Amino acid sequence: MNYTKMGMNDKQYKEYVENKSPKSNIIKDCIIAFIIGGFICVIGQIIMDFGMNNGLDKKSASTLTSISLIFIAALLTSLKLYAKIGKVAGAGSIVPITGFSNSIVSPAIEYKTEGIILGIGANMFKVAGPVLVYGIGSSILVGLVYWLINLCS
Repeated sequence: MNYTKMGMNDKQYKEYVENKSPKSNIIKDCIIAFIIGGFICVIGQIIMDFGMNNGLDKKSASTLTSISLIFIAALLTSLKLYAKIGKVAGAGSIVPITGFSNSIVSPAIEYKTEGIILGIGANMFKVAGPVLVYGIGSSILVGLVYWLINLCS
């Protein structure tokens, strides 16, 4: 947007933006994010303990936990509840695996009217795609460095 067309100079525009921007209490926001993110992790631990107490080994219980948290987040996203949680929790709802699930399901729901291929298929990884690309790429790089260090020692 060209703010000079609005009759504003740089200083006036900066003041306008500062007045219109919501004020945030960073300490309070961090505490809320920590509590809600921690609560999501507690739910994950409950699922993990449930699996292990019902005969699953640690690896299988971990898989059950991941799948369950992804499903719960996808369900809450489709019911439009995850966005409400995110408004309160901020990064506390984005960082755990539930945020990753939400970042895939939200665009899929948004673009479903455009069809399965060009709507859902083409758009569901818009947010999660870069995370996957750089996450996988950096893990390969770290793995190669680790392999080289062990090869030389």
